Amino acid sequence: MRTSDTVIAPVAPSAETASTQVVLAFEDNKVASILFGQYGQNLALIERRLGVTADQRGNHVTIEGSRDGCEQARRVLEGLYEQVKRNRDLSSGDVEGAIRQAIAQGSLFSDDPAGGRTAFEEINLRKRPVRARTAAQDGYIRALKRYPLVFGTGPAGTGKTWLAVAQALQLYERKEVDRIILSRPAVEAGERLGFLPGDMREKVDPYLRPIYDALYDLMDSRIVERALEDGDIEIAPLAFMRGRTLANAAVILDEAQNTTSMQMKMFLTRLGENSRMIVTGDPSQVDLPNGQPSGLAEAVRLLEGVEGVGHVAFKQGDVIRHELVARIVAAYDAVQPARGAN
Repeated sequence: MRTSDTVIAPVAPSAETASTQVVLAFEDNKVASILFGQYGQNLALIERRLGVTADQRGNHVTIEGSRDGCEQARRVLEGLYEQVKRNRDLSSGDVEGAIRQAIAQGSLFSDDPAGGRTAFEEINLRKRPVRARTAAQDGYIRALKRYPLVFGTGPAGTGKTWLAVAQALQLYERKEVDRIILSRPAVEAGERLGFLPGDMREKVDPYLRPIYDALYDLMDSRIVERALEDGDIEIAPLAFMRGRTLANAAVILDEAQNTTSMQMKMFLTRLGENSRMIVTGDPSQVDLPNGQPSGLAEAVRLLEGVEGVGHVAFKQGDVIRHELVARIVAAYDAVQPARGAN
């Protein structure tokens, strides 16, 4: 039995700006309700992003707009319907990712939602699969699977850290590595942590909160706590990495734009046998003092084209948090050149 019945009817076939109407009928009312979102919020997002109108009646949706817009909306809804059927879970980020994928598929990908296939890569975890939501994320996951060292650079909200943690967890769950090591420079490049109360983990925890959030989101909390206690997941301040050789490990360095040149060289040369290293950061948010150059920017430049090293640069258009975040990043990017000139 078909997922949905589709009827396409040109409203004004003689005009170049002819409006097309697509009618979709979904079989499972419960799944359709999740698909449309509370108060039709998912349909509203599709309307805004694709320039169409979507009129819902029960499990039927009538989409009207340009032919391309209607076709993209159809792909989005049918693809997400299959996802909800499998997982009974749908977030606004999933909807936004599906919209971007549908736009990209016009020239880049083939799609067969009825077959349950997606064009973008995914990371399979025990708790749930993690799917790429943009073409940049798709390239990032491909790089993470292919290269032992990957740089992920770009603005906040593009999924750099979240996908890095997901890939590390997949390697750990499949026993391809024995442990996960998480590192991040403190706010100050000199990493003066002594004034903070508590043991080393308590000193560094505030700086690693985004990584912890990803861990608990992607793995059962009891397993995370046990792995932390056993040392299978290790919190290692960047200053304490010196002299170590990290073998059989998935190693993540987050906020790497705040490393100095020597710190970055020290960290990269810790890579041991059968290990994977992922370095993430936003080159536009460097907190180093006195205009000191970022070790991340230098490493990306020096290692370009080196065999075994991958680099994915995310852009403002890849931000997938709240849609307002993308506008905020764009607004700041617009004034950045002027600030640099002053």
